[in-house]
Amino acid sequence: MSRTYKATGINLKSMPLGETDRLLTILTREFGLIQAVAPGARKHHSKLGGRSELFVVNELLIASGRSLDKITQAETVKTYPKLGDNLLKLSASQYLAELVLCHALSEQPQEELFCLLTEHLRRIEQIPKMTVNRSLIVLAYLAHAVFHTLALAGIAPQVRLCCLTGQPLTPDWQTSEWRVGFSNAAGGIVNLLALARVRAEGRENLKFKIQNSKFKDSQVPTAFIQEKEIPKIDAQLSASDLSLFQQLANPQLPPVAENVADGFFGQLNWLCIEKVLRQYSQYHFGRLIRSAVLMDTYLNSLSTSSW
Repeated sequence: MSRTYKATGINLKSMPLGETDRLLTILTREFGLIQAVAPGARKHHSKLGGRSELFVVNELLIASGRSLDKITQAETVKTYPKLGDNLLKLSASQYLAELVLCHALSEQPQEELFCLLTEHLRRIEQIPKMTVNRSLIVLAYLAHAVFHTLALAGIAPQVRLCCLTGQPLTPDWQTSEWRVGFSNAAGGIVNLLALARVRAEGRENLKFKIQNSKFKDSQVPTAFIQEKEIPKIDAQLSASDLSLFQQLANPQLPPVAENVADGFFGQLNWLCIEKVLRQYSQYHFGRLIRSAVLMDTYLNSLSTSSW
C-alpha cells in the first residue's frame, strides 16, 4: 500500500504529462519543493483542472509513488485571479516563481519562503487595474520581492557597505554626477574612488614586481600580477538608485508615488534596480530568468507612452 501525506502548496510550474495528466512543481510549507502528477487534470470537466493552474494554493492529499507522487485530493484555499489583469503582472509573478524555484529546497519545510512568496504575490495582485503608473508600480513591487527572496536565500546584495573597503556608502545628493559601482562577483556596491585607488596601486605594484623579477612583461604569470582581486563593475548607480536600493530590505515598499513625481526620473530608477537585481540573481544562481524576457517585451511596448 502506498504511503500518503498531506501538504499545503502553491503551484509554481505545470507541464503536460501523457494524454490527460499534468506534472506540477509545487512549493509546500511542509516538504519544500515537490513534483506530483495531477491525474486527468487536462480533461474537460476534471476536478483537478482549475486546482492545477499556476499560483493556486491547495490543501493536498498525495500518494507516494515509485517514480512520481500522485495527487489524490485537492482543496483550493487561495487563488490570485487578478494576476491576469495584464501581461506585466503575470510575467512579474512568473519571474518571482522562477527565482523561488532556483533556491527552494526539497524534503524539508519551507514555511518562510512559502509565506514570503504568497505575500508578495498578494501585493502584486492587489495593485488596482486603473492605477496611474501601474506598470511602474508592478516593477517596484517586483524589485522589492526579489530583494526579499535573495535575503531569505542568504545572498542579498550588500547595499550599505563598500564590498572593497567595508566602509559605509551613503548617497551624495549634492553632486549630480556622483555614482557608486555594483559588482555581481563582489556581492554588492563598490566605492568607485576606492576602486580607482586599488587599480592604481595594482599597476604600481605590478611595475615594481616586473622591474625586480627575472620575468619580462609578457612572461609575468597571472597569479604573480595581483595580490588583491579587483572586482569587475557590472553597473553604476546614481544617488537616487542607491537610496532606493538601501530601502528594499524594509518590510514595506518605499513610497512609489513620491519616486515618480518627476515622471521619467522614477521609471529610470526602478528599471535600473530591477535590471541590477536580475543580473545579480542570474549570476549567483547560474541560470536565466526566462519570464524576464516577456516582461521586457511588454515594457518596451510602453516605452513610447506614459507609464
